[in-house]
Amino acid sequence: MRHIAMKYSGILLVSIFLIISCTDDFVDVPSFDEDTENFFNSEEDYQSALVAAYDLLQSTYLNVMLGEIASDNTLAGGESATDVPGIQEVDDMIHTPINAQLRDIWSWMFAGVNRANYVLEFKDKTDFSGKEVVLAEATFLRAYYYFELVKWFGDVPLAVDKRLLFGDQDVIERTPKAEVYAQIEQDLQFAVSVLPVTQTDTGRATKGAAQALLGKVYLYQDKFAEAATVLDEVITSNTYQLVEDYNTIFETEGENNVESVFEVQYTDEEGAGFGCLQCSEGNVAVGFNGIRNYTGPMFDSGFSFNVPTQEVVDAFEDGDIRKDVAILDIEAWATQNAGVTYGTGYEHTGYFNRKYIARQGDRNTGDANLTNPNNYRAIRFADVLLMAAEANNRKASADDMKAQMYLNRVRSRATLAAVSATGSNLTQAIYNERRVELVGEGHRFFDLVRTGRAAQEIEGFSANKNEIFPIPSIEIELAGNRWAQNPGY
Repeated sequence: MRHIAMKYSGILLVSIFLIISCTDDFVDVPSFDEDTENFFNSEEDYQSALVAAYDLLQSTYLNVMLGEIASDNTLAGGESATDVPGIQEVDDMIHTPINAQLRDIWSWMFAGVNRANYVLEFKDKTDFSGKEVVLAEATFLRAYYYFELVKWFGDVPLAVDKRLLFGDQDVIERTPKAEVYAQIEQDLQFAVSVLPVTQTDTGRATKGAAQALLGKVYLYQDKFAEAATVLDEVITSNTYQLVEDYNTIFETEGENNVESVFEVQYTDEEGAGFGCLQCSEGNVAVGFNGIRNYTGPMFDSGFSFNVPTQEVVDAFEDGDIRKDVAILDIEAWATQNAGVTYGTGYEHTGYFNRKYIARQGDRNTGDANLTNPNNYRAIRFADVLLMAAEANNRKASADDMKAQMYLNRVRSRATLAAVSATGSNLTQAIYNERRVELVGEGHRFFDLVRTGRAAQEIEGFSANKNEIFPIPSIEIELAGNRWAQNPGY
């Protein structure tokens, strides 16, 4: 199977209203109000613009990293307390509206929205066979980017089938998140109705990916019955299965496997430098997560950010085979392998996120910290099973037997005993399982927030403030200071 081409790079300024396009060797997409008479005249034009919309998925490496660092799973790490201050601030829950990394998430996700909307803005210009699938993919991507924005920032400007262009900052307002969620649901319902079960190009959105994301969107709004229905459909479709050998999931040979519902595709091609991290074709988080000054077998060096805490290591039950796949104990590794040396960075815990650290031989070109091809497993079938377990357990007419069945499928692979709890005890068991199954994958902070547990689990977390992050101050300034900042910031 071919992998969807991810060769388009854009240079993005700090504001959603200052997005410009640039050219690389894949496609030159017109920007702003350029005459579109010479574009969107063929299927190739639509596919080119669609690939450009997919490309911003690669910038979500930062969402994944900070989704762990903001939680109780990991510490910021790095070289020192001043190494990438924005990351350190999120870890300590002292972030402000001038945080550079939060500004990146805002602008990069809106760049994704704009690129998806660019396709949809001209959806009626030219007809060709299969166009409805192209439009469904663009709609899925818009929903994906908006879901990230709502999770991080709450109320955000909503644009449907039109781009946010320079000048719109004078008139556009933030849309209540309930309305944004409603649009996300509508987009995903359309995508589910059109997208195929499988795609020729690996990495493109499928019906199952749209269903799984829709179920997650429902879950985040406590719409448990709706979430249970759509997630049950994903499970009973038999399109996806748990991979037998958990050890393989996060290795190169484990990419796009039968457990992968949706996966962000990365390559080892040189795409950009540190001045344009969102332009990188590689998974930048892998370099950030890596072992500092490492020599030895299997792994490559990195910057020692995003280091797991002792608490999350201790959350694994005895005999859980996932522990050594998810967590690298560097001291134990050095004892087992002669000649291993490594440095200790800031907040060194002795542990690293083994799922997403660089392996030797997994790239052929470029800077090791920018060209790592390790795909991000955005939605795994194990996640679907655990979301479905929670939805069935927490819906008004609870189905704890089904919830147990889904939960125990995940536990069985981990060689753990089945859970027979019901009610709130089962809920807690599902929460515990999500933590250890998905550690290192960027979900923990938002799981804690949506279930009301963040204040008791995250040091420094302030209730009624830190559930969402501040709107970047420059966005408020560009909007003429009409927008109110999120409470507490």
